[in-house]
Amino acid sequence: MHATALVIAILGCLAIIVIGARFLLVPRQATLDFGVPADSLRALTAIKGVRDITSGVVLLVIWAAAGSDPLGWALVAAALTPVADAVIVVTNGGKPATALGVHGLTAAVLVAAGLVLALG
Repeated sequence: MHATALVIAILGCLAIIVIGARFLLVPRQATLDFGVPADSLRALTAIKGVRDITSGVVLLVIWAAAGSDPLGWALVAAALTPVADAVIVVTNGGKPATALGVHGLTAAVLVAAGLVLALG
């Protein structure tokens, strides 16, 4: 039973990665398939907000369930999000100063704190 649940969980993780990649590769169709109009700014900001909240909750659950070492590695992995956010800012007409000052700094802090926790 445990092995089956683990396989299902891993498949779910891989599926959500594919769904996320689809939003990057074919954003209009992915948004429509999600169930909202492709030009709905409110829907897209709600999606972003929920995912940011979930990201924080997942990290807290990792800390509560597994301790600070696994939290550290999770923080290093989570740094992918602000790195991608910085790229999104720069490639969509945003200011490089914002990309680096907000998102780049966030990524650096996550990696630094993560490595301190993970490596002790």
